[in-house]
Amino acid sequence: MTKKTEVAIAILYRHGKYLLQLRDNLPNISFPGFWGFFGGHLEAGESPEIALQRELMEEISYPLSAANFFAHYADERVLRHVFYAPLQVELDQLILLEGWDMDFFTPEQIRQRDRYSTKAGEARPISPLHQKILLDFIDQKIVNH
Repeated sequence: MTKKTEVAIAILYRHGKYLLQLRDNLPNISFPGFWGFFGGHLEAGESPEIALQRELMEEISYPLSAANFFAHYADERVLRHVFYAPLQVELDQLILLEGWDMDFFTPEQIRQRDRYSTKAGEARPISPLHQKILLDFIDQKIVNH
């Protein structure tokens, strides 16, 4: 039996909106050209929490101090450790180092699924899996929206 790839991903929110990354449109990555979460693969011996902190520094230069565990989402290949935390800075204080674009989404925009990106010059869809995770999170009313 093959060991599943493990990833840690973050639901980051501020003022009732959720921060998503427009992933690069590269065929060798998961969900290319889709809006999705920040985060990534666990390195050998790394806990999901540490992986999440490392990934957020690598992707948006954000020093996450702590995050709360939300849920696991697994399929035949990947085990996703999903965490949530308030974003403590404004969008313009983040430096996008990985991905095509980033922006905040309201719950209504998440339900609509497509969102225009000025950097891409077109509307791009939210990954269906990431949309499901966000809607599960929103529906559980874990934070005030």
